[in-house]
Amino acid sequence: MEKETFEQLRYPIGKFNIPESITKEDLQEWIAILENLPQRLSDLVTPLTDQQLETPYRPDGWTVRQVVHHISDSHHNSYIRFKWALTEDTPTIKAYNEKAWAELFDTRTAPIQMSLDHLSAIHTKLVYLLKGLSEEDLQRSFVHPDGNQETTLKENIGRYAWHSNHHYAHIENLIQRKGW
Repeated sequence: MEKETFEQLRYPIGKFNIPESITKEDLQEWIAILENLPQRLSDLVTPLTDQQLETPYRPDGWTVRQVVHHISDSHHNSYIRFKWALTEDTPTIKAYNEKAWAELFDTRTAPIQMSLDHLSAIHTKLVYLLKGLSEEDLQRSFVHPDGNQETTLKENIGRYAWHSNHHYAHIENLIQRKGW
């Protein structure tokens, strides 16, 4: 497979880039993406058969089932990171091995409805929290232990809006390529 095609399959909407200046409009757009993801994702994947759910979105990639469970796991971790940053002074967060999590029994085999329900609940809580944050709150940050990168909550909202669209596009593009 050509490198360009592989990268396009891997990053269908491109890599996440933090804007130089994050506006109120950016935040509103990103929060809307987070608010709408659970229903959009459910609408996209619920009609799929078990065989379709077992299809990788790209060569050597996760199956659709694994992607759905990953989004739920990842966004659960993100919610906790927001809480830590709001209640501790620039905490170093706990990283997790997402590739290893994707290989766990539940991620490989569980019905996707479990993660769709979980994602709906966690996003309801997350969006409620985000809509109540002050400008001061949005400047709070955490440190990711991989590279000791400090991230503000404002940036993290954008990162998870991107993450939502990134994995949604993986599945949507597969469905289009396969003609499902």
